[in-house]
Amino acid sequence: MLKGGEKGKPRRRLLRITLIVFGVAAVAAIGFLGVAWLMTPIPDSTQPRATAQGSVIYYRDGKTVLAKQGVNRRSVALAQIPESVRNAVIAAENRSFYEDKGVSLKGTFRAMWSTVTGQQLQGGSTITQQMVRNYYSGLSQERSVVRKLKEVMISLKVDQSKSKDWVLEQYLNTIYFGRGADGIQAAADAYFRKDIGKLTVAEGAYLAAVIQQPSRFADPRGADLEAATARWKSVIDAMVQTGALTSEQAAATTFPTLKKPRAIFAPKGQEGYMLDQVAAELRRMGYTDEAVNQGGLKIVSTFDKGLMAAAQRAVTSVLPEGTSKKVRTGLAAVAPGTGEVVAFYGGPSYEANKFDNSFSAKVQAGSTFKAYTLAAALNNGFGLDTRVDGNSPLHIASDDKGIPNSGGYSYGEINLVKATQSSVNTAFVDLGQKVGLGKVVNVAEEAGIPADQLAPHRSAATLPLGVASVSAVQNASGFAAFAAGGVHRDAHVIRSVTDAKGRTTKVKVKGERAFTEQAAIDATYAMTQVVEAGTGSAARLYDRPVAGKTGTTDKSAAVWFAGFTPQMAVAVDMFRDDNKPVVVNGSAQYGGTYPAQIWRAFMTEAMSGKPVKEFAEPSNYGYSTYYDDGYRSDDDYGDYDDGDRQDLSPTPLPDGTTGEVPDQTPSPDGTGDGTGDGTGDDPGDGTGTGDGMGDDTGTGPRDQTRPPEEFSQRPPGR
Repeated sequence: MLKGGEKGKPRRRLLRITLIVFGVAAVAAIGFLGVAWLMTPIPDSTQPRATAQGSVIYYRDGKTVLAKQGVNRRSVALAQIPESVRNAVIAAENRSFYEDKGVSLKGTFRAMWSTVTGQQLQGGSTITQQMVRNYYSGLSQERSVVRKLKEVMISLKVDQSKSKDWVLEQYLNTIYFGRGADGIQAAADAYFRKDIGKLTVAEGAYLAAVIQQPSRFADPRGADLEAATARWKSVIDAMVQTGALTSEQAAATTFPTLKKPRAIFAPKGQEGYMLDQVAAELRRMGYTDEAVNQGGLKIVSTFDKGLMAAAQRAVTSVLPEGTSKKVRTGLAAVAPGTGEVVAFYGGPSYEANKFDNSFSAKVQAGSTFKAYTLAAALNNGFGLDTRVDGNSPLHIASDDKGIPNSGGYSYGEINLVKATQSSVNTAFVDLGQKVGLGKVVNVAEEAGIPADQLAPHRSAATLPLGVASVSAVQNASGFAAFAAGGVHRDAHVIRSVTDAKGRTTKVKVKGERAFTEQAAIDATYAMTQVVEAGTGSAARLYDRPVAGKTGTTDKSAAVWFAGFTPQMAVAVDMFRDDNKPVVVNGSAQYGGTYPAQIWRAFMTEAMSGKPVKEFAEPSNYGYSTYYDDGYRSDDDYGDYDDGDRQDLSPTPLPDGTTGEVPDQTPSPDGTGDGTGDGTGDDPGDGTGTGDGMGDDTGTGPRDQTRPPEEFSQRPPGR
C-alpha cells in the first residue's frame, strides 16, 4: 500500500510533463508566430480590382456625361466623406476601430476554429482586416488557416505603419456595396443619386447596413426589406451606443427612400456610335481596354450633345415617312479650326445596326470630289477665269469612247466658276488632264482622303468626277480645309484625357497646309455659286454665306451634298447597302434634293445664334471670260422657276433653255451617266434610315428643289 507522499509523485510528474509540453508548445507557437511575422511583409501591390476605377466619357462641354465604362468606382478622400457616414460604418462593422491594434483576437480565433472544424466561417474581422483582405494582392478569398494567419500578420503591421484614417479611407473606397457599386462614392450615387458629401445620416446608415449583405439589400422587397430595415435600425442604435447620435436624433431619423436601381447600361440611339469612335481613337492613342475600364480616366469627347440631336432631327424630319430601310443616310460636321467632329449621324438605331453611316460607310464621292480637282488647279497656277472644255462628249487619249455630260448637254468653253456652278463633268475631266491627275490626288490626300482609297483610281480620267469612295467624315474633313484657308487638320473625336492622378492630356491636332490660302478662297467663291445659283440651291442659308458641292453617282447609287460656312463643314450622303439607286417617294435622288435639304436643316440649327462671317474676296470672279461667252448673267432672270421651288441651275444653256441636270459621272462604256461601278466599297449590312421619319420636307419657302421627273422633260441640249 502506497503512502500519501508516494501517491502524489505521479501527479506532480504528470503536471511537470504537462507544463513542459505547454511551455514547449508556447515557445514553438511564439517562434512560429515570430517566423510568420518575419516572413509576412506588407504586400507591395494591390489587387487590380481593389483600386480600379471606371472611366467617364463626357460630351465636349466636359460636364455632361455620355457614358461610364468599366468598374463603377470613384475614389474619394476621407475628408470628403461626411463624419456621420464614417461613424455609421464604424458602428456597424468595428466599434473599437480607433482603439484596437488592427485585429480582433476573439473574432479571429473564432473564425480559425470554425475553419478547422469545418463549420460555417464566422465573422469577426475588423475594418483593418477587411481592408487588408480586399486591398492587398496575395490574399485570396479562400477559407484557410494560413490565409487567415497572413491576414492577421499584415493587419498588425498595417496598424503599426499606417494611420487609422488611411485604413478607413482605403476601406470605404474598396468594399463592394451592391448595385454594381465599388466604394462609397459609387454607392451614394447608385442608391440615392447623390454625391457622397450630400448624404444624410439615414442614408449613410443604410450604406453601412448594406455592407453586411450587399446582394440582399441592393433592392430589398418583402422579407428582404424587413431585414434591411431591421439592419438599418440596428446601425442607428449602434450609433447611439457609440455616442455618434443622441437618442433624440436617432428617434427623429427615418428609413431613407431608395432610388430605383439603374438598368445595365446599353447604348441606344446615337450613343453606341459615339462610344465606338471614342474607343477606337483611345486605342490609337495607346490606351488599352484595361486602362479605360480600370484606370479612372476622364475622357472629354468632341461631340456636342445639342448638335448630335440636331443631326438626327435633320435626317428624320426631312426624309418622308415610308422611306425604305435600305436607304441609309450619313451626316458629319467638322470644326475647321480644330478638326473636331462635333456631330454626326450614325443611323437610326445602334441597337438595330452597329455599322455607322458616317465613319465606317464609304461610298463614291461623286461630284463633291470636283472641289479637290478645283483646288489642285488653283494651287498650281490656274485661275477662276481659266477656260475648260464643257462640250459633250469629251474625247481624251485614255478613253476613245468619249466622256459625256449628264444628259449629253454641251456648254462650250467655260470658266471654272461656271464649271463648278453647273457641275460640268467634261469640264472637270479636261481640267484634270490639264493640271495632272497626280496633283489632284496629292491635294485630295493632303485634305485628308486616305491614299489607299484613292490608289485604285490614280490614273483614271474620271478621277475628278469622284470615282473614289470616301466616308461622310472624311469628306466633311476635306471640305473643312477650304473653310480653314487651305489648312487641313485630321478629324478626331477626343478633346482631352485626364488620368486618375489629375494629369490632363489635351488633343491638339497640328494643321498641315493642303493647298494655298488663295486657292482655298477662290475655290470657296466658286462653290458659293453652286449654292447661290447652281445645283446646290436647296442648301442655301438666308442669313449667311454658304459654299458647297453636290454629288450624284451612277444611277443615283450615292448622292451627296458637302458644304461649309466659315465656322463649320458638313457632309451629307445617302446610299444603299446593295448599291441600287437611292429612291425616295418613287423618285431617284440627286445631290441637290434630299442631301442638300438635310444639310440645310442641320445647319439652320447649328448656326442659329452664331455670328455671321463672310468668306474672303476671291482674286477674280472669272469675269474676264464669264460674260463674253454668249451666256446671260444671273440677273437676267429670277432665282425661282415657280412659286417656292428654286431652280437647280439658273444660268441658261447655250440653246436658251434653263435648268441643269444634276451632275453624274460617266459609265465605263461612255454611253451612260455615272461612274459605272456603283458606290465602291460595300458599307455592310444595315437598316438604313428606317420608317417613321416624318413627312416634313423642311421649313422655309425655298426648301424644295425641282422634282426629279422634270429633268426628263427638258429639251435636249447642244
